[in-house]
Amino acid sequence: MRIILIGILFLFSSVSILARDLMRLEISGQIGGLVDIELLEDLAPNHVDQIKKLVSQKQYDGVVFHRVIEGFMAQSGDVMFGNLYNEFKPAMVGRGGSQLNDLKAEFSTQPFDRGVVGMARSKDPNSANSQFFIMLEAGHFLNGKYTVFGKVISGMDIVDGIKKGDQANNGIISKDPDFMKKVTIISGD
Repeated sequence: MRIILIGILFLFSSVSILARDLMRLEISGQIGGLVDIELLEDLAPNHVDQIKKLVSQKQYDGVVFHRVIEGFMAQSGDVMFGNLYNEFKPAMVGRGGSQLNDLKAEFSTQPFDRGVVGMARSKDPNSANSQFFIMLEAGHFLNGKYTVFGKVISGMDIVDGIKKGDQANNGIISKDPDFMKKVTIISGD
């Protein structure tokens, strides 16, 4: 009996050691629901830190999914031009970041499988700032070229339902985009 109890206690203590912080997206628009993203601090500590700062400053609240390509990915995070609550600029969304500094790439061997979350950037590998994308399907051609910082652990059905953009216009959503109503961090401690 004592050995079983010790084993159970060990399992619970192991789980708490492995627990990671989550970023919870409350999605609104044509689809609504919660999406939980496990933050992979061991792969991209600087990117996760920046994401947490932006969440704590409520920068992602009201930000649209401005580019969604069927069978590929859903992109959001333009806190400068993509916020429905604060000076939304549809013609500019996708071109902005935040007032924080751009980040040096933290590439890893984590493949871009369905549900993986990566940082968007310009042609410069060290230009990620606030925009991110969630993979709707595997995109292994991105492996080693973009920073992975998280993975969806619940709510992928909600991500799948996010309004898709015009294929002819690179997935840009021109009218009534879905958005992140509220974003929070849930501590894994």
